Amino acid sequence: MKKLVYKYFMITLGCAIIALAINCIYLQQHFLNGGISGLAMILYYILGWPIGTVSFIFNIPLFYIAYRYLSKTFLLDTIFGTAVFSLILDLTAFLAQNTYVKDPLLSCIAGGVMFGIGSAMMYKVGGSSGGTDIIGFLVYKYYSISVSTTEFIINGIIMTFCAFLFGLEPVLYSMIIFYISFRLTNIFMDGFDYKKNFIIISDKPEEIAKAILTEVGRGVTFLLGEGAYTHQTRKLVFVVVKLTQINKVKDIVKAIDPNAFVIIHDAADVFGRGFTLPDKPIDAEEVKKKQLFFYTD
Repeated sequence: MKKLVYKYFMITLGCAIIALAINCIYLQQHFLNGGISGLAMILYYILGWPIGTVSFIFNIPLFYIAYRYLSKTFLLDTIFGTAVFSLILDLTAFLAQNTYVKDPLLSCIAGGVMFGIGSAMMYKVGGSSGGTDIIGFLVYKYYSISVSTTEFIINGIIMTFCAFLFGLEPVLYSMIIFYISFRLTNIFMDGFDYKKNFIIISDKPEEIAKAILTEVGRGVTFLLGEGAYTHQTRKLVFVVVKLTQINKVKDIVKAIDPNAFVIIHDAADVFGRGFTLPDKPIDAEEVKKKQLFFYTD
C-alpha cells in the first residue's frame, strides 16, 4: 500500500511540475511541446482552447488502444497520470497571464529543467502522462522499436508542422528545451551518485583483490581471461566502486603492481549489496574460505 501511495504521489508531483513549466514558461514565449500536449498547445495558440481538457480528450482513443493491447496496470497508471496532468494544467492556467522569465534562452533552460525533473519523477516509478508514450510502448511491443525512437519521429512530424504555422524560431527554441529535458530526465533517472567499474590485469590478482576487500570494503570478482598472443590464462580483477573510492583503488594497484593494466568505465546504474542494499562488512579470510569472490584452480 505504501508503495502504491508513493507511486501516485510521485506521478502527481511530476505532472504538477510539468504543468507549471508549460503555464509559467512555455506559453509566455510561445514555445511548443511534443506529443498530445503539443497538439493541444497548437489549438490553444490558434483557438484559445484549454490545453488540459483538449489533451485529455485526445488521449481517450489512446486509452482504448492501451486497454486492448497493453497491460491493465499501465492503463490505470496512464489514466491517472493523464487526468492529474490535465486537471493541474487547467487549474493553474491563470499563471500564464504573467511573464516570469523574459529572456527566451533562459526560459528554454528553465522550462527544460522543470520538464526533465517532472518526467523523471514519473518514469522513476513507472508512471506516464499518456500521449505518445502509449503509441511508443505499443510499437515497441510488436516491432521492437524503442519508445524514444517512436516519440522522436512523432515529435519531428509535429515540429515540422509547427514550423509552417508559427515560423522556425519557436521550433528551434523548443528543440533546445527537448534536449535539456531529455538530458535532465536521464540524469535524474540514473542519479547523481555515479560509480566506476575497474578491470585490472595484473600478475598479482589475489593480492590486489584482498587489499580492495579489506581496505576499500568492496566486493571483488575474478574474471578468467586469456592473452590472444601468449594464450596464457590469467585472473582479471573486476570491482565496482563509488567515486570517493576511485583513488584508493588506484593507489592499491600502483603499490602492489605498478605494471598492472587498468581499465576504468562509467557505471551510472548499479544496484545490489553496498549500493542500493545496505553495506555488509567484509572479512577477507572468511570470504576466501567460502570462495565467494575467489576462484580455485
